[in-house]
Order: sequence, then structure tokens, then C-alpha cells
Amino acid sequence: MRAMISSLSLAMSLALASPVLSAEKAKDNATSKQAAPTAADADAFVAAVEKDLFDYSVEASQVNWVNSTYITEDTDAMAARINAVGTEKSVQYALEAAKYMNIPGLSADTKRKLDILRTGLVLPAPTSPGAATELNQIATNLQSQYGKGRGTLNGKEISGSDIEAEMGNLDHSPAEFAEMWTSWHDNVGAPMKDDYARMVSIANAGAKELGFANTGAMWRSGYDMTPEEFAQMTERLWQEVKPLYMALHTYVRSKLNEKYGDAVQPKTGPIRADLLGNMWAQEWGNIYPLVAPEGAGDLGYDIGDLLKAKGQGPLDMVKTGENFYSSLGFEPLPDTFWKRSMFTKPADREVVCHASAWDIDNKDDIRIKMCIKVNADDFVTIHHELGHNYYQRAYKAQPFLYLNGANDGFHEAIGDFVALSITPQYLVDINLLDPATVPSAGKDIGLLLRQAMDKVAFLPFGLLVDRWRWGVFDGTIKPANYNQAWTQLRLQYQGIVPPGERPANAFDPGAKYHIPGNTPYTRYFLARILQFQFYEAACKQAGWTGPLHRCSFFGNKEVGEKLNAMLEMGSSKPWPDALEAFTGTREMSGKAMADYFAPLKAWLDEQNKGKPQGW
Repeated sequence: MRAMISSLSLAMSLALASPVLSAEKAKDNATSKQAAPTAADADAFVAAVEKDLFDYSVEASQVNWVNSTYITEDTDAMAARINAVGTEKSVQYALEAAKYMNIPGLSADTKRKLDILRTGLVLPAPTSPGAATELNQIATNLQSQYGKGRGTLNGKEISGSDIEAEMGNLDHSPAEFAEMWTSWHDNVGAPMKDDYARMVSIANAGAKELGFANTGAMWRSGYDMTPEEFAQMTERLWQEVKPLYMALHTYVRSKLNEKYGDAVQPKTGPIRADLLGNMWAQEWGNIYPLVAPEGAGDLGYDIGDLLKAKGQGPLDMVKTGENFYSSLGFEPLPDTFWKRSMFTKPADREVVCHASAWDIDNKDDIRIKMCIKVNADDFVTIHHELGHNYYQRAYKAQPFLYLNGANDGFHEAIGDFVALSITPQYLVDINLLDPATVPSAGKDIGLLLRQAMDKVAFLPFGLLVDRWRWGVFDGTIKPANYNQAWTQLRLQYQGIVPPGERPANAFDPGAKYHIPGNTPYTRYFLARILQFQFYEAACKQAGWTGPLHRCSFFGNKEVGEKLNAMLEMGSSKPWPDALEAFTGTREMSGKAMADYFAPLKAWLDEQNKGKPQGW
């Protein structure tokens, strides 16, 4: 559903966004135009598709919003029904679009829209009777299972949002961390395995009908390049930033060994996954106090503590995020945003707490859905989610099929690069931090390490989630080996291992929302790369001359104007065009990220002398 772009999007997000006629109407069209379809026929087809899907997507967005914020058997059923309609539409339109692709005389605009229709699905159902309904029932059930998931701490049940927070609480013992990690993965992941395998089988049949080898190949086709070129590009980007991750891994492992001892975390080899402050070991910022460099490591403040000291709650945090974008010249958020968003977890019902940003009506009904806690992570997440909303509003004048980011990495990167501007000076500017307590230049290594614990630590995880799914979709990873392959990829890319042996029936991938939620994940890896390119460009535009990592473009209207010009393009042009419009280059590169962290890399290399690197 292109009506929603989220960090953690719903089961059928992009599938719902691809328009479709009813199966019968599509069949009639195919019959009538089979003889000799013309460019004019293709133009008319696209126009009808966009009108149909625009109307459908509003209803689908409303239903899925209710399902995500009020999980019951009834709302599950409602979401499954409306999503089944969307899937059938998506597949029929994709099949029809494929028939027009090679017609002579197509305009560039129509050809691009036909390509979006053909490649924009997430889970394509085959045209066999009942397939779309079954696929959507499985997808909806998987997401709801995740939303209802529970783990345990000291034998007591604990909710998903709470267990995520507790994994970042350094007061827990290694045994407690292991209990939380294991209970969450066992309780949430394992029951999904058979349904997930069935879903993969159905989706692959749908992808083949559309002319793709499998669903993974279809996913990789949506980047203005071939699936092979895309895989090669992401591998190139990883190699550009891998040395930075390897240095960080070596340093963090040594600090965990100092904290817990050889019996818990050995000096060599992989890191125990549950010790890194995050359920999936995807970001390590919560254990920063354990690894902070002596002297330079104490930044002198914690954003969560600063917010609490000012008496600020969740709504205040969102207002602060809005103020950043307003300072760049963007219009305030509409009143409906404040009335209709979900900012905190309701006490009386089950909801999907994972943060997401929604555009309900493809115009101005933009919202966020979060279970905000007053801490640094959620302060940053708010800035990120609002980036989606401002992007959505910027391109609202585009035709329906262009209501999206230049590529999905762009949508994630916008809020991320704004969040990079949450520097000490920014905190001073918004009266959250006392100027007298701004860290000196001597604290720069600490500032960079704190950033790297999230930004750099994430990189391999950002790659492996979809690399696992690509293997699942192409059949090289069989259901019997789902968990083994997941664990092996975690070891290969991240250098981490579970806290204990995993049972034969484990399905640890299911314990990560984006797997049961069927959200392609490489977008987050691309966002980590792109955000530094965007940030570097913004700082140059703002005339910043100091260290890059201390740059804040808060209040710079020139940056806002150029940013808005890129955002307004939506997906109407190939992503290199959008990248060039804001950064001046057409190639994604890890160089800006490496440059940002260059002082830290040199420091890490000094700290790691004599220590074995890798695992």
C-alpha cells in the first residue's frame, strides 16, 4: 500500500499500492486489446489504473490502520479481506502491464508507470482461485502473531515493546539477557515457520506468473537496474564500509570480555547476540556505557534524561521533531496529524507498536503510529518517522504511481539524515541542553563511537535479512534449514551467535518484525549509506566548515528548499536523478559514511592493536 511508507510497514504494503481492475474487467480488457494494443491503449490503461487504485488505497489504508491500532479477530478478518482485494488487483494489473511493455511509441512516463506496476509488488499471489485470499490470511495472521508476542523476564510474561526496552537495560545479568532473547525467539518465531513456508510457495508462484524467477528477484527489480546489478551494487557498498564494522566489532568484543569474562564472552570469535543491548543485535547504542572511551566517553548528557528533566512527554517529543522540519521551511503538520496519530500504547488493547508513518488519503491525512517512551532512541525515531510524513506530503501532487520515494532507501534515509543533525549544538538550539555542558572537541571520539554503535553496527544486519529471504525465495534455503541458514548468515555478516543452542524447530527470523511483516529490508541498508550522502550535501549547502559529525543544519532554509525540490519528485524519475538533484552525484557510495567516521576508525585501529580481528 503506497498510502503507507513505514519503518515497519504492513504485510502487503507495496502490493496494495499497485492498482488493479477486477479480474473480470482485466480479462475483458486483455481480450479486447489482444489484437494490437497501441500506445494510446497503454496510456488509457495507466490512467484507469491510477484512478482505481487511488480510491482503493484510501479504504485499504483506513482498514489497515484500524487493524494495526486495534488488533482483534474481527479487525484481522477485515484487513485480510481488503488486502486480498488489493493483492488480486495488484497481480491483475501487473499481468496486464506486462502486455503493454514492448509496444512501440510508449512515452517515457507511461513506460515507467508500467514498470512500476509490474515490479512494485511485495507478495504477488498467483491467479489461481483462492490464492490471494490464502496469501493475505497468512500475511495478516503472521503480523498479528508478532503483535501479540510475549517473552519472559525472571519467568514473568513481558510484552514486545517492554522486552525490547529491557534488552537495553544494562542492569540485567547475562542469564536474564539470555532468558529474554531465548523466550522471545521461541515464543514469537517458532510458531510461524510452517505458515511462512506456505506463504513463500504462494508468492513464488505469483512472481513466476509475472515473469520473474522468484519473489526475491522481483524485489531486486525495483531499483532502475537489473536484479544482478542491484545485488552487485549492495555488495560493493558493503565492502566500502566493512572495514569500519570490523574495527568496531573487535573493539566492542574486547569491552564485553572485560565486563563479563571469558566464560560469557570470549576474547576471540563471535559476540553473543543477547549482550549487545538489542533483541536482534542490529544496533548497539544501548551498551555504549560499557564501551565508552575513558575520558572522552562520557558525553555529559543523555537525551532521555534531558527530556525528563524538562518534564517533556511523548507529545512534546513529537512537537520538537516537527519544529526541526519547520525550521527548514516546511509547513506545520496538519491538525488531523495530532488528532489521528497513535503516540503511546493504549492500555486497553493490542496494537502493533513498531513505529511507522502513514499517508491515509494520499494527500494530507498523514500520521505516525508509535508506542513512544521518553528516551533517546524514540527521540531519534520520531525525527525519522516524520521524515516519511514530510516526504509523503511533498510528493502528494504527483500521479498516484509516483507517490513514493525515488527508491525505498530514499524514504528511510530522509528522516535518518535529519536525525544526524541531532548534535549537541542542536540540543542547545532547542533549549534541551545547557551550552555550558556541550561536549568539547576532546569528546569527539565519544560522540562518533556513540553514533557508530547504531549506524555502523546496523550495516551487516541491514544486508543479511534480505539475503536470507533471497535464498528462501530462490530455494537455496529450504524450510528444514531456515533457522540454520539464518544463524549462519548472522555469523558470516555480523559475527554474532545465539546465547545457546537453538532447537530443531526454531524459526528465529520470525522474531524480527520485518519477516512476518513482509517488509523488504535492504532499503534500511541503503538508507544508512544514503543518509550520510544527504547529510554531507546538506552541510556543504549550509556552509559548514567544522568537523562533519558536529554539523547541524537546523534552521537553514536553503537546505530545506533544495531538500523539498528532491522530495517533490517522488518516484517520477530514476533514483540517480533524485540523488543528483540534492547531492550532485548519481552514484550511491559509502565514502561519505567512511569520511564521517574516519577519526573514529583511526582511533579504533589504535585500540585494537594486537587483538585478533574477525571471528
